[in-house]
Amino acid sequence: MNTEHLVKMANQIGSFFSTMPDRDQAMADLATHLKRFWEPRMRKAFLEHIDKTQGEGVDAIVLEAVNRHLQQLAA
Repeated sequence: MNTEHLVKMANQIGSFFSTMPDRDQAMADLATHLKRFWEPRMRKAFLEHIDKTQGEGVDAIVLEAVNRHLQQLAA
């Protein structure tokens, strides 16, 4: 799995949700999007990248959403 591509996609998704006026809702919706539309292998590889690199290259809103909703995304 190309981690660089996953990071790029996650950041694009984060950019979309960052325009929402309610930041908490934006992060919840971002996590829900990753859970609903990314297959488990993609989520696993992305979460491993964050864990190994402390989120290198991942935008702040994406990191915060992942950290807040880690259990949802890891399931």
